Amino acid sequence: MTNEFARHLRKNMTPQEVALWCQLRHLNKQGFHFRRQSPLANYVVDFLERKRRLVIEIDGSQHGLEKGARSDRLRDMLLQEWGYRVLRFWNVDVDHAMDGVIDKITEAITAPTRSLREHPPLKQGRD
Repeated sequence: MTNEFARHLRKNMTPQEVALWCQLRHLNKQGFHFRRQSPLANYVVDFLERKRRLVIEIDGSQHGLEKGARSDRLRDMLLQEWGYRVLRFWNVDVDHAMDGVIDKITEAITAPTRSLREHPPLKQGRD
């Protein structure tokens, strides 16, 4: 189910996700490997650099509401427990401050990370 949902999301990316994806593809040419709308356990994350254990989320206004914010906090906490770093950016950041967004992402992917062996394996579950 998660793979089908991810496929649907890839075909229906927001304008901000498309804009960031164009920028991340340039980083891929530098040896990084970002995936878009990638399944990760029971979730689909906007962008994932698995080797460096980095998740990037682009948030619209619904993430500012209490229900969305609470869900994001829980999801981020679980991803962090699995050894992933999570970067979140608002749509407006992507629209008006793309250089700053790319700077933060570049800083995160070039920072030293712990070995993958230090993290527990992901449990695959059902949606």
